[in-house]
Amino acid sequence: MSELPFTHQQIFTLSLETIEQRISEYYDETQNGTTTIQLLLALRVRYQLGAEEFALVLQDLVKYLFTCTKATRTMKRFFYYFVDYFDAAEWKKLSIKLFPVRIFIEKAKTIVQAQIAKFLPNETAVP
Repeated sequence: MSELPFTHQQIFTLSLETIEQRISEYYDETQNGTTTIQLLLALRVRYQLGAEEFALVLQDLVKYLFTCTKATRTMKRFFYYFVDYFDAAEWKKLSIKLFPVRIFIEKAKTIVQAQIAKFLPNETAVP
C-alpha cells in the first residue's frame, strides 16, 4: 500500500471508520509521517466544513506523530492546525520541540529588554 489509501474525492465521502482504518494501515505500512499529517489535515478541513464526527479523528496517531517522531518541515508547517488535540502542557512541550531556536530567541529577547529597561529612565510617551 505504497500509494495513498484513497483518492481526494473519497477523503470527503468515506465514513469515519473506513478513513481511520485506511490511514492507520497506511501509516503502519509506510511509516510516512509527512503524508499521514497531510491526510489528517484534509480531515480537519472536512471537520471545519461541518462533519462533526471528524473533530478529533485519530487523536492517538496525531499525538504519536508529533511527540514520538522526528520533527519534519510538514509538522512545523501544519502544527497549529492540530491545537485541539493537545492540552496546554503538551502544546508547550511540542512548541519547544518543533521550534527550539524561536523559543530561545524569544526568551533571550525578553531578558535583554528587561535588563535595558533597568538602566533607562522612565520616559513618558510624547505624542
